Amino acid sequence: MRSLKSARRGAAKGQATSAVIFVHGYGADGADLLGLSDPLAPHLLNTAFYSPDAPEPCAGNPFGRQWFPIPWLDGSSEEAARSGLIAAAQDLNGFIDKVLLDEGISPSALALVGFSQGAMMSLHVAPRRTALVAGVVAISGRLLHPDTLSAEAVVKPPVLLIHGDQDDVVPFQDMTLAGNALVSAGFETYGHVMQGTGHGIAPDGLGVALQFLKERLPG
Repeated sequence: MRSLKSARRGAAKGQATSAVIFVHGYGADGADLLGLSDPLAPHLLNTAFYSPDAPEPCAGNPFGRQWFPIPWLDGSSEEAARSGLIAAAQDLNGFIDKVLLDEGISPSALALVGFSQGAMMSLHVAPRRTALVAGVVAISGRLLHPDTLSAEAVVKPPVLLIHGDQDDVVPFQDMTLAGNALVSAGFETYGHVMQGTGHGIAPDGLGVALQFLKERLPG
């Protein structure tokens, strides 16, 4: 398991009663999403915010990071993508465990907010953990291996899917596919469409994410 590096923002160390972990997309790094803590922190006063760098240099962007290779973007094999996902899931789980220990909080006080590949990671990891997290916000992503979700889900955290209807990177219809699979597997699932938005995070999407987090994180 590889150790992930992250900056920390929000409530002072020892005073946080909850935590949010941002999980960035392919070719970016932790700093790409950590700035979201600025508009969220005033409304989540007792929350610590983390945004770890993915474990690997990005094959498709030498200046960024990746959780796992993507064959149709970087020419990698399907086997490399599968093994990369398994390894990255272990890395992210280890990071989650470390945040819980460092902050002295329970899993029910922690939420994952993922964008693009980070949304894929969040939707893959959270249901397969042994303890329920407070929730998952998956923005502009997709559900990997939906056919195995029911069999492999150990816990079923509430999920908020957010997607732009003009996304030309991860198709908008992936939101429906993910939602159908999650509902069929018994997950409490919500959705928000960012009208006229491409592969990004619009203000209305961030507002809905904030409300979801406020309703589920303690304090």
